[in-house]
Amino acid sequence: MGRLDGKVALISGGARGQGAREAEVFAAEGAKVVFGDVLDQEGRAVAERITATGGDAVYVHLDVTKDADWQQAVDLAESRYGRLDVLINNAGIARPENVEDTTEELWERVMSINTTGVFLGTRKAIPAMRRAGGGSIINLSSVAGLVGRRWAGAAYSASKGAVRIFSKATAVQYAPDKIRCNSIHPGPIQTLMLGVTDDDPALMATRTAEIPLGRIGTTDDVANGALFLASDESSWITGIELTIDGGITAQ
Repeated sequence: MGRLDGKVALISGGARGQGAREAEVFAAEGAKVVFGDVLDQEGRAVAERITATGGDAVYVHLDVTKDADWQQAVDLAESRYGRLDVLINNAGIARPENVEDTTEELWERVMSINTTGVFLGTRKAIPAMRRAGGGSIINLSSVAGLVGRRWAGAAYSASKGAVRIFSKATAVQYAPDKIRCNSIHPGPIQTLMLGVTDDDPALMATRTAEIPLGRIGTTDDVANGALFLASDESSWITGIELTIDGGITAQ
């Protein structure tokens, strides 16, 4: 038996990196997965890979800044699988600019994807989860949403801090509906968004030096945390920050 048997999950930003790995792990654990992105070719390839290995997943075009796209994704989950139990607000962008170098246009773009996208997805998922008798919302924030970070841009940090508090507000407001909401705060994870790879050993060494556990995180590290929060194993956990950072914020 899988840890998510009988559950239906919706994941944003699922065409590559962290979101794709979450879709794969959730499907392997028995969930039926709807996942979306704006990278349609890559997203369809992920869906094909999951179904080829026996999983049940479908890709949908999803621009997280568009309310109509969210509605389409939620409708697909309910029409295809009959319910919605889990939402992972995974989509996001990272920009390194400091306060002075952040234009209004850049600020609005980062906030639109990283924060407004989480709000829109949550707002659309709640009625479906209420119809299902409850659910789990998992919002991907960052260690930059907890503490000031030398590596993190001003807009990015602000957007991820907003996700943290929004998650707590959602948790408190919808606990009577048996809808849980938690945020995950990863440290540096080896994805294209981070831009740190084994091909750049000097940069890898610099980033690794600040991590007590001595390595950059992997998409599995975060996906396994999301798996726990999506499963019934965490049924009495809501409104928390699950920090997955190799010990960075413990210093």
